[in-house]
Amino acid sequence: MLTEMQPAKPFVKWVGGKGQLLNEIRKKYPADLGGRVKKYAEPFVGGGAVLFDILNNYQLDAVYIGDINKELIKTYQVIRDNVDSLIDILGEFQKEYNSSSEVKRREIYYNKRSLYNMQKSASDDERVRLAALFIFLNRTCFNGLYRVNTKGDFNVPQGRYSNPCICDEKNLLAVSEKLRDVQIVCGDYSLSANFIDGDTFVYFDPPYRPLSTTANFTTYSQNGFGDDEQIKLAEFINDMSNRGAYVLASNSDPKNADENDNFFDELYSRHKILRVEASRAINSDSTKRGKIKELLITNV
Repeated sequence: MLTEMQPAKPFVKWVGGKGQLLNEIRKKYPADLGGRVKKYAEPFVGGGAVLFDILNNYQLDAVYIGDINKELIKTYQVIRDNVDSLIDILGEFQKEYNSSSEVKRREIYYNKRSLYNMQKSASDDERVRLAALFIFLNRTCFNGLYRVNTKGDFNVPQGRYSNPCICDEKNLLAVSEKLRDVQIVCGDYSLSANFIDGDTFVYFDPPYRPLSTTANFTTYSQNGFGDDEQIKLAEFINDMSNRGAYVLASNSDPKNADENDNFFDELYSRHKILRVEASRAINSDSTKRGKIKELLITNV
């Protein structure tokens, strides 16, 4: 039996995950979160580092999470609703993979990647196995990267890990418990408008604006998220702020590449913009990996 003292943490590795920025992000939580602010929404949930930090530490009346990544959202739903069956399959995957030779592991990985791509359109009857494949690939692929090609097929190569934790049973049980009453929605961030009101804290972590023309090498979905989409999101954030919601958003800082690039400073001129230091986790050029600035944008 789980206790309230057992925290949940992200069950996937996720490029752009906010674990390293949590200390800065926490400073921007509403002072009365869990009091007058009784609701939380995260329309770009991704790996959920902020989500689980809030679920672990605050009692809320209602929580909403969403994402356009169908397979990610299905996995959240499976963990909430069918965690025991999921653990059984992941346990089998881990035993098979970690007991195999390097050559056999490669065969297993690419076979499961092909199976995953074939089953993405499967019926709900197969959703537990699809979620298991999703987690398996995340735990064994290169850097936990989620990338699809123009056909929508996951195409990340195998990573090299000596003994990957494919089935983290204790954490999956903790996550399932925390997600029990969470509304989990697959779709565009605009769907959260039906949930957000003046008693809501909402955190937006959209696909980041690339710092250069070559930086955006991770295609998260078949549909891009360019400057037009960033502008539409800012308009939506302004609308939610006008409702009285407590808003926090994150994004890349264009000034890392061009000190004269005021795209976000102008776009969010009505809000407060904080520049915080973060580590670049993935870059094709190893000399460009290191500390950069990211933006935290808030209306409080």
